[in-house]
Amino acid sequence: MKLAFVFPGQGSQSVGMMSGYSDLSEVQQTFAEASEVLHQDLWSLVCTGPADDLNQTVNTQPLMLTAGVAVYRAWQSLGGNAPAILAGHSLGEYTALVVSEVLSFRDALELVRFRAQSMQQAVPEGVGAMAAILGLEENIISTVCADITGQAKDEVVEVANLNSIGQIVIAGHRHAVQKAIAILQSHGAKRAIMLPVSIPSHCSLMQPAANNMQQQLAQKTLNIPKLPILHNADVTSRIDAASIKDILIQQLVSPVRWIDTIRAFANQEVTHIVECGPGRVLMGLNKRIEPKLQHLSLFDRQSIEQAINLLQ
Repeated sequence: MKLAFVFPGQGSQSVGMMSGYSDLSEVQQTFAEASEVLHQDLWSLVCTGPADDLNQTVNTQPLMLTAGVAVYRAWQSLGGNAPAILAGHSLGEYTALVVSEVLSFRDALELVRFRAQSMQQAVPEGVGAMAAILGLEENIISTVCADITGQAKDEVVEVANLNSIGQIVIAGHRHAVQKAIAILQSHGAKRAIMLPVSIPSHCSLMQPAANNMQQQLAQKTLNIPKLPILHNADVTSRIDAASIKDILIQQLVSPVRWIDTIRAFANQEVTHIVECGPGRVLMGLNKRIEPKLQHLSLFDRQSIEQAINLLQ
């Protein structure tokens, strides 16, 4: 048996998402620690909302980091086995860095709050957009996006998330994304859905945020990973601080290669993939990519205990 842990990112959040873990002291302590660092009552926000506040990027990103770390600490306290390898979806990569002890929890919280602010400021409200394209091959989507970007004078649309088989997200200027949707539907896309987000993540419009993160990361100390992490941008692991900082900067302007990540786990003889954090978004994606692997999700205390018993 070889165990991989994966950590969800922005998009898995919801009001009340930690209710299934509320009787675990490690969860409460982790949220208290994060609230002290950020000078904000995160537990109240995650329990009662309001949803509009929870879904603000500057709140969502530190909340999801805190939730992932809290659930992993609960897993450890209940006797769960250490994973052999890690990955995180977009923002979730920072949770993996904390679990692997590359970053302290405090430093990760500060970086993630800064990351969220930089991403929000990189593109004015209403200028950018993202859309999920369902049922169409990557090469067709990439070609259409490249053609639109090449023909436009000052607009881009690019592949942003390679989430699962038949589910690819594009991002860029709103008009370019809308144009891509129309063309991709004519090429046979089963569905094309504009996503309710204001930030066109993982595309070249995030370059200002990447520049800001480069300066911020330069001030942080990163350690050698205790556990290997497959990074979003190129699906490789790194052991030196400078290289890890570089890939975190690149992550902001590069697609999330989640399909390749899960396939890489399979190629490295991973047998079980555990989604560590609220929600079950990643487990659904992972099952479609590698259905022969065992897929688990730690969405409440009972699911943690069941997974520990199964994996002993």
